[in-house]
Amino acid sequence: MIEIIVNPAAGNGRAKVIAEEVTRYLTEKNIEHTMVYTEHPDHATELAKDAAARGIETVVALGGDGTVTEVARGLAHTGTALGIIPSGTGNDFIKAINIPRSWRDAVDFILTHPAREVNTGTMNDRFFMNACGAGFDVMVLDYSIEAKKHCSGIWPYFYGIIRAIKNYKPFRMHVEVGDDLVLDGEYMLCSIANGQYIGGGIPIARQADVTDGLLDVLVVDAVPRWKIPFYLPAIMLGTLPKLKPAHLYRVQRCRLSSPGMRLNLDGEVLPIEDASFALKADALKIHW
Repeated sequence: MIEIIVNPAAGNGRAKVIAEEVTRYLTEKNIEHTMVYTEHPDHATELAKDAAARGIETVVALGGDGTVTEVARGLAHTGTALGIIPSGTGNDFIKAINIPRSWRDAVDFILTHPAREVNTGTMNDRFFMNACGAGFDVMVLDYSIEAKKHCSGIWPYFYGIIRAIKNYKPFRMHVEVGDDLVLDGEYMLCSIANGQYIGGGIPIARQADVTDGLLDVLVVDAVPRWKIPFYLPAIMLGTLPKLKPAHLYRVQRCRLSSPGMRLNLDGEVLPIEDASFALKADALKIHW
């Protein structure tokens, strides 16, 4: 039995259209399923918890990364597996576990791949599954929101990058990496990753692995504004950790604090000045 949780607003309404195609496809294949639609923020989490309590074997998130996170939050530490049919604007988490972008291929993928365990994380005991961060990348995210109304994929983030460079100033950060290292100074960004991609396909942590039991913490020293464009190819190609201003650490926990910080938590930007992160091993089952 499969239950599909649909965010009809995802992908500028594209998810609702895909949902209709999916139900026709599953009906043709004689796959027993039900489909429910979210009505407000966090509704997907409530629906997922209810489905798990009823013993549903697989709950499918049909939407973008926000919908996937909400559904996963409701299924973590249960016996119910998560399936993903991507239909948002960024669809970043699927790239870390090689789920197909096409809805039809994604459905077939769920039906033919067994559920396996992956790691998730917490920020101040709040669930996340992909990536968090503060600094320049959040500036990019803020500026890209308006552009998402007009285009999808990585293009809104290119617009966000241009605006962020124009308005960039270094960020004062205090970072506690694991149990032994403390960083205190001005930085360009700090990213805490379980998955590999942000921003519709930017490999902020190309080496991250959702099964390795570690968070990838990338801290980049502050650089002058005029130098940022020279680092953009490395950001887009995932080679930033190899450059001199970048420092990569792989740990199970870390803490990040910054005055007036705006924190990206799986694509949701939160005003929070002190955040503690911890990895949760094998917390979620996903078809991948």
